[in-house]
Amino acid sequence: MSLTAVDWSTIPAPRDDGGTAHLPGLAMPRVSLPATDGRAVDLSALAGLAVIYIYPMTGRPDRALPDDWDATPGARGCTPQSCAYRDHFADLRARGVSHLFGLSTQTTDWQSEAVDRLHLPYALLSDADLSLTRALNLPTFQADGQTLLRRCTLILRDSVIAQVNYPVFPPDQDAARVIAWLDAAGVA
Repeated sequence: MSLTAVDWSTIPAPRDDGGTAHLPGLAMPRVSLPATDGRAVDLSALAGLAVIYIYPMTGRPDRALPDDWDATPGARGCTPQSCAYRDHFADLRARGVSHLFGLSTQTTDWQSEAVDRLHLPYALLSDADLSLTRALNLPTFQADGQTLLRRCTLILRDSVIAQVNYPVFPPDQDAARVIAWLDAAGVA
């Protein structure tokens, strides 16, 4: 599956505003999130290595993106990020990642379209009620009257946040950065 390449030099890069500085070392709160595969996932109960990439929203071919989406630093790139994780799925598994999820504030119905269209071999989690967002005080922004998450990636060891990537830019390189961190940390 090929996507039109994004010229990231034309997209404003997000800046580190310190929005995730409080996260390393925190245990995941007991919050159950609906997944696109029909499960309810409690991130506080995950054993082993887990990667949760958090993204603003996945666009759909039949719907317009919010106004000024490409001008919003860090907003663009959810599909390339998801596809990069799809393409590196086996590499992550080979490094001991037992759980891989994407997470946004969109509903599972909306997310299911992306899972099918992009052929993702992992589930997306919905935080539509913002329960995890509030519990972890995740950085957010507003677009078209919606609360959306700023892009970040959490690497968990036995449900404790071991590493946070923030900001994530360009998003299509996030999976490769996670693999590099896992290799450097000798986690596998």
